Amino acid sequence: MANVPDFKPLTLEDRSIFNEFLAQTPPETSELTFTNLFIWRHCYDPLWTVCEDCIVTLFLDKGDARHAFQPIGSGDVHAALDFVTEYMMDRFGTAVISRVGPTFAGTFGNPEKLEIIEDRNNSDYVYLGEELINLPGNRFHKKKNLLNQFLKKHEFQYQEVGPELVVKILELQENWCEIKRCEEDAALLDEDRAVYEALKRMDMLQFRGGAIVIDGKVAAFSLGEMLNPDTAVIHIEKGDPSITGIYAAMNKLFCENAWSHAKFINREQDLGIEGLRKAKLSYNPHHIVTKYTLQPR
Repeated sequence: MANVPDFKPLTLEDRSIFNEFLAQTPPETSELTFTNLFIWRHCYDPLWTVCEDCIVTLFLDKGDARHAFQPIGSGDVHAALDFVTEYMMDRFGTAVISRVGPTFAGTFGNPEKLEIIEDRNNSDYVYLGEELINLPGNRFHKKKNLLNQFLKKHEFQYQEVGPELVVKILELQENWCEIKRCEEDAALLDEDRAVYEALKRMDMLQFRGGAIVIDGKVAAFSLGEMLNPDTAVIHIEKGDPSITGIYAAMNKLFCENAWSHAKFINREQDLGIEGLRKAKLSYNPHHIVTKYTLQPR
């Protein structure tokens, strides 16, 4: 922290100021929420400051790779972007602005000064909410089959996530990690920590969760929040992999019960993982929010 005295670590007390700045220019990318930044803070070491009436967020990524997000707010964005770019060049000898949304890239990504690189692996899949709820037509035939298999085989309850479910959700998360061997995968361990942080601070972070309960145990859960006025974002979704159709059921029920008012549902990126990309495409996205990386020429 000593080498970046102008920035400070992200804490829960910063939520109100972040939400104030985010409301000025509602985000279109899944990363740009306080909740997301906070629950992943142990992985990415975020630091932030206010510059030119914008929030500038810098990431040390456990002290290794350094990058920043696009400035947040309606201040002098050009000046804030210049500041963080020059700051990283001076401090680290390199500057990377990552996960940049298409509107920001098109408005502030000066191609004479910055190389603008498409980041397909981190681009977000966005769906029509009513389609995820109703699964209409032949395009969703396979999803309806999976859902019907689940409905025929299981007696279950859908419950909104509250303090009484946290322990049971963490039991499912622990079992999931044993099956997926999280201890052998740094990314899964980071996600496991993020799930714990999300549930531990759920009331203060003010996001919503839904769970499927079978025989008194949580078989699946999902956590999300509103990203902008017409789009909800699903940050975390987990299910018992031994139960056929559990993810199809969790997706439909969470959208139906928590996000029926949202026109769009953002289900984040595929990270370049082939199986995950296939799964996200199988839900017939309405559009993809293409993200970019900006680097000085």
